[in-house]
Amino acid sequence: MSRIGEPVRETLDEAQGAAYDAIVGGTRGKMAALFWPWLSSPELCDRAQKLGEFVRYKTSLAPRLSELAVLVTARFWRSQFEWFMHEPIAREAGLSAAVIGALKSGSEPRFENADEEAIYKFARELHERHAVSDAAYANAVEHFGVQGTAELVCLLGYYTMAAMTLSAFELPLPDGAEPPFKD
Repeated sequence: MSRIGEPVRETLDEAQGAAYDAIVGGTRGKMAALFWPWLSSPELCDRAQKLGEFVRYKTSLAPRLSELAVLVTARFWRSQFEWFMHEPIAREAGLSAAVIGALKSGSEPRFENADEEAIYKFARELHERHAVSDAAYANAVEHFGVQGTAELVCLLGYYTMAAMTLSAFELPLPDGAEPPFKD
């Protein structure tokens, strides 16, 4: 059960209402559960959703690669909601079913694309070791440049923040949705 309820637009103060409207009226089109707790701090919500909009839609990384990074993060944090929301987006962006299935099961995927392997290794190292080896860093920069690598780090950080928020506030999957992870 969620520790916080879905906000009702009519009950929000002016600042909360402006943040709510920016989310619903922007590229997202809806008030996802992730934003419910952030809305209690309208400035935080506004800034966080703008960062999220940038790392999801506007980086130099191809959507397939961004979604791979999101799924690696969701699996690391065992974020049911994050995985549930992003698995279909990753499929639509062109990430293979084999890679998605391996990630979901917690095993290391076999990659056909070197850029996907670079994202995976960089993200795994940063999540698990809290550092990135020289080899993983050089590989990321070779594929994505310094700009793309910086954007990747911010994407990983944003979706870590999202996973932590979803977990701390026990935000629910949509009604009737099966949890992606059984472990």
